Amino acid sequence: MRRFVLIALLATACTPVREAWRPTPIPGATEPSAVIAASTAADWRPIADENLLVIELGDEGMVYVELAQDFAPVHIANIRAFARAGWWDRATVYRVQDNYVAQWGNNDAGPTPPAGIVAPPPAEYERPIAGLAIRPLGFPDSYAPNAGHADGWPVAYDPARGRAWLTHCYASVGVGRDLAPDTGSGGELYAVIGHAPRHLDRNIATIGRVVEGMAALTARPRGTGNLGFYQAERGERPIPIRRARIAADIPAAERPHFEVLRSDRPAFDAFVTGRANRGGTFFNVPAGGVDLCNVNVPVRRRPN
Repeated sequence: MRRFVLIALLATACTPVREAWRPTPIPGATEPSAVIAASTAADWRPIADENLLVIELGDEGMVYVELAQDFAPVHIANIRAFARAGWWDRATVYRVQDNYVAQWGNNDAGPTPPAGIVAPPPAEYERPIAGLAIRPLGFPDSYAPNAGHADGWPVAYDPARGRAWLTHCYASVGVGRDLAPDTGSGGELYAVIGHAPRHLDRNIATIGRVVEGMAALTARPRGTGNLGFYQAERGERPIPIRRARIAADIPAAERPHFEVLRSDRPAFDAFVTGRANRGGTFFNVPAGGVDLCNVNVPVRRRPN
């Protein structure tokens, strides 16, 4: 046994070690805030009214979710049907797990799903790269061969397989599901409120992201039950949802409008470079690299 272990250790010691990637800082890169300040209208993409889910919480909190139509079309068609049927009206945020997710819906105790719901939807966990204009991040990713942005969305992709998928970053919204082969109808949703759980990528349908209102989900008492579920016997009360609507169904004068920094413009290149090389009067040492989920794609309101 000792001889076998010694031989194994010697073999390991003689194995060439691939040189690790080394960051190359770029001193003097434009600060991200300055990039945004200098951007023009052409650098921004409006969020379509059909792709904006507006959630009103019972305590006046508001959550706005952009739906990623090109990545999970069947799930998103279900979500629109749920919203238009009032599925989430009087539902709750019933699970808040520290450094993980906040989840809402009817927790399998709601009304009969509305007509037209596809159940179960296909496993929309990844899609073909064809048709996506991906801007490579330019830095290694720990969870995929490549990472970058497509139409302002953070994506990972595998050129050898020709597949791409949305990533679980802070504020990403996914579909709650049971054990496989269940794929979740879209009636139960969650938002990432902690460190990016990238291990969920390609295991759950990621359908969008919160573009405004994260504090209404993150600044909540954590549930003490398993996985952060609220426990009534301990006096923990789920957060009520007053209603949820698709922005296209809201009267035009009241309709919220948002826009996303386009990832196919030079301004986005400068923004990523700035995120990877923070400088100014605070940062003494530029990092020379950035994680996909630390790019924080800018979203802002547009005047009505």
